[in-house]
Amino acid sequence: MAEPAEKLPTTVDEFLRWVQGREGRYELYDGHVVAMTPQRARHADTKGRVYRSLCEAVEAKALPCEVYPDGMTVRIDPSTAFEPDALLRCGEPLDPDAITVEDPLLVVEVVSPLSEGSDTGHKLAGYFRVPSIRHYLIVDPLGRLVIHHQRTEGEEIRTRILTAGTLRLDPPGIEVEIEGFFPKQRREG
Repeated sequence: MAEPAEKLPTTVDEFLRWVQGREGRYELYDGHVVAMTPQRARHADTKGRVYRSLCEAVEAKALPCEVYPDGMTVRIDPSTAFEPDALLRCGEPLDPDAITVEDPLLVVEVVSPLSEGSDTGHKLAGYFRVPSIRHYLIVDPLGRLVIHHQRTEGEEIRTRILTAGTLRLDPPGIEVEIEGFFPKQRREG
């Protein structure tokens, strides 16, 4: 007799219990578990550089903020939770056992060929449903560019595309160099 199929979670609370101790990485979108694909070296390198750049910027200003690499979950609504490639939050430190961040200020997704549609579509719309999120960065390692979506005080979402220079993120009042997100380009010849 065949084993009954495992009942997959449909709510974020069920998902957070289900995902504990599992191998691989997952997100929950509209009540459906989505397995995240393995990363290429370029993607992992870019994520690490973004994380390091954000940490250095927060430390330079001595802000009461924390930067997290991937692994922390952001609850979008009762049936959707994403795991950004990096995030920043300010305020009192999180409980060391927390697995969710309820009040991120900034979220970052590094696009890959398979994630570009979701990063620029339903994740863009979803992240800005979280009231605390003021900045969403979509980092494209192949194009060596950053798409900066920013929620203004008037709740308007403004978008800029940057390929070089300084990106000011206010709040919390930090600056990062776009070039720091990407490895130095190799010279041909």
